[in-house]
Amino acid sequence: MARHKIRFLRRGRPVEVVPASPTETLLDYIRLREGSLGTKEGCNEGDCGACTVALGRLKGGRLAYEPVNACIHLLGMADGAEIVTVEDLAEGDRLHPVQAAMVEHHGAQCGFCTPGIVMSLFALHHEDAAPGRAEICDRLAGNLCRCTGYRPIVDAALASCTGRSADGFAERAAATAGILAAWGDDEDVFVGDEERFFAAPGTLAGLLALLDRHPEATIVAGATDVGLWVTKQLRDLPKIVWLGRVAALKEIAETPAGLVVGAGATYAEVEPFAARLDPDLGQLWRRIGSRQVRAAGTVGGNVANGSPIGDMPPALIALGATVELRRGEAERSLALEDFFLGYGRQDRASGELVTRLVVPRPAENEVFRAYKIAKRFDQDISAVMMAVKLTIDDGRVASARLAFGGMAATPKRASATEAALGGLALADEAGAERAAAALAEDFSPIGDMRASAEYRLDVARGLVLKAFAEAGGAPTVTTRVMGFREAALADE
Repeated sequence: MARHKIRFLRRGRPVEVVPASPTETLLDYIRLREGSLGTKEGCNEGDCGACTVALGRLKGGRLAYEPVNACIHLLGMADGAEIVTVEDLAEGDRLHPVQAAMVEHHGAQCGFCTPGIVMSLFALHHEDAAPGRAEICDRLAGNLCRCTGYRPIVDAALASCTGRSADGFAERAAATAGILAAWGDDEDVFVGDEERFFAAPGTLAGLLALLDRHPEATIVAGATDVGLWVTKQLRDLPKIVWLGRVAALKEIAETPAGLVVGAGATYAEVEPFAARLDPDLGQLWRRIGSRQVRAAGTVGGNVANGSPIGDMPPALIALGATVELRRGEAERSLALEDFFLGYGRQDRASGELVTRLVVPRPAENEVFRAYKIAKRFDQDISAVMMAVKLTIDDGRVASARLAFGGMAATPKRASATEAALGGLALADEAGAERAAAALAEDFSPIGDMRASAEYRLDVARGLVLKAFAEAGGAPTVTTRVMGFREAALADE
């Protein structure tokens, strides 16, 4: 039997609703239907953070609150969660500790961005008892403020999260967890009819059967991209299939050979595993969107949508990752680099589902590096993304794998450059210069609002030389402005 309503917890009360459309957003429900106007609409594309709310879910048996951008989060994706908005924080006349600290430290002026900032810090308040400034700044990277400036906001975060006192949500945590646990079944959710619906199958078998009946349906994982189809392109998506209730797609396995990542695992869930695979992966992961984006977006979704400027594919291609797909009982796998056929085209049949990614672990004689170049360090789209894996034998490059984003219509390997690097001694700087020049054979990038074609090629050449220098032993404190590998390795 399928359930025909979306179910969530709101202010301690179970609520069941039917979305106004398959693509109704959580923000529209909160503001237009519920009338809770504290949550604001700013950019309506998941960048500014004014719409931030917290979703409470069970993670490893523990109640955890994560911030999400309600403007691009479909209402149906809140199924099975507790929804917390800024109106819910105060207990009568007593402000929540985060709210009180924002007032005391003068962290708010116009107030438009403030509710989202408060909600991001509310999630941090429940997760980290003593965050430092770096952690707080990371949490606020997805919340833009143009009035107060961040110094008083960071001070408020330090005050409210250090030596924190339990709030009402912590006091009710056991009861809330009990309700959410009771909802943790594997029933299918199907709201609508055969022509227009929001569906959230509870099992992989149910998902595959649904996609077999509706191969044209839009598959949604985190909606960090599909949400913009709705809010910016105003596309009508009559059939939505959300992967969030399929536990089998959220599995992450760490093995001696590498990492197996289910297509439904979020960036936030995969991040610690990626950082253990290589420090550069951990640094790259932290720069993918904001905490709100990483709490919802998935690695599988970043691959499946085939963007030429997605951050994950170049890194995974350089590592030699494979992608696994399934339609019905038919399963297949292929090298990730072969998945991308052209702009907006992937080797994925109608109704076929990306199920997981298999990422090899770099061997002891392999050097992996990943570099993201963007106008902003935090929460920005890449102008150029490069990842490289060099196999070193007796001080020479035995083989090379270089993959780029932002340089072609798809994430793509640089075959001419790889060939030019092969056999070079790590001390051969002139040879490295010649290899970097071969990028002009591999790519003819376009110029756009993010970077000119000339800039992209110049930056790409510089990244090849940087990776070659680091492989030869140059410390990253001399080759990088930030993101030093030495610091990450010292923490292990």
